[in-house]
Amino acid sequence: MPDNVVETRHLTKSYDTIQAVADLNLEVRRGEMFCLVGPDGAGKSTTLRMLCGLVKPTAGTALVLGRDLGSGLRYIRQRVGYFSQQFSLYGDLSVDENIQFFAEIHDVPDFKARREELLHFTRLAPFRKRLADQLSGGMKQKLALACTLVHAPEIILLDEPTTGVDPVSRRDFWVILSSLLRRGTTILLTTPYLDEAERSSRVGMIDHGRLLTTDTPANIKKLMKGAVIEIVAPETRRVRDIVRGIPGAEVQMFGDRLHVVVPDLEPDSARIRERLAEVGIAVTNWRVAPPSLENVFISLLKAS
Repeated sequence: MPDNVVETRHLTKSYDTIQAVADLNLEVRRGEMFCLVGPDGAGKSTTLRMLCGLVKPTAGTALVLGRDLGSGLRYIRQRVGYFSQQFSLYGDLSVDENIQFFAEIHDVPDFKARREELLHFTRLAPFRKRLADQLSGGMKQKLALACTLVHAPEIILLDEPTTGVDPVSRRDFWVILSSLLRRGTTILLTTPYLDEAERSSRVGMIDHGRLLTTDTPANIKKLMKGAVIEIVAPETRRVRDIVRGIPGAEVQMFGDRLHVVVPDLEPDSARIRERLAEVGIAVTNWRVAPPSLENVFISLLKAS
């Protein structure tokens, strides 16, 4: 079996004058969780829709499970599960009936045994008779995943599966994904959340249809130039505006704290401390922080 289950070469999709995906070269390895991360409109959803044959590329090529999207689409669809942002559950059907419906679409021979396994796996068994419209947001996502998995796909494509889901359901969803990985399923998912990307084997950072970088989370953090200073102080927004005026300082706001990226730690730290002291701002907490994926991503965006 080939190591890569997805390979794209110069994959491009344009809509009139808008280039949704531009010259994308991507590889997803068998048995890994690959996370394509970027803001809204970055080209994440379009990429997945091309890989499952819903959208035809404008240019470039793609292989999924060793088959070309053009000639091998039937083979690909039998072995790939696709979870879209607007997964079409049927609200007037029960949990059981939704899974059965998708099993029949995929010609699953013994769907009842597979359904029992999925209900146990997703912890939906107590709710099997409940109509899909009566499920919570998190339970709907788990039901959609069960329907995606009903034909035991080798690779699943998940388009922002936890967007709009409460924190507890989001955590449960990731537990399920980790179990799928241990079973050998390859996962390619998109997300706007960089904390989710931290959980992945490898990450591809994308913006305006272009891949900025691809590597493990640990290696991507090594791309960070300079140092990150974390500052906690009263009047966070005022501190942000003051620090932004210091040459070379790049300020990122995270709730009640600031991350200030500086090119040269010692002299830049001294300048920031001196400026804040001049305006009478007392710093509550100050530390040199390890770079996060969000720090790196923002820096890459500004450099691109």
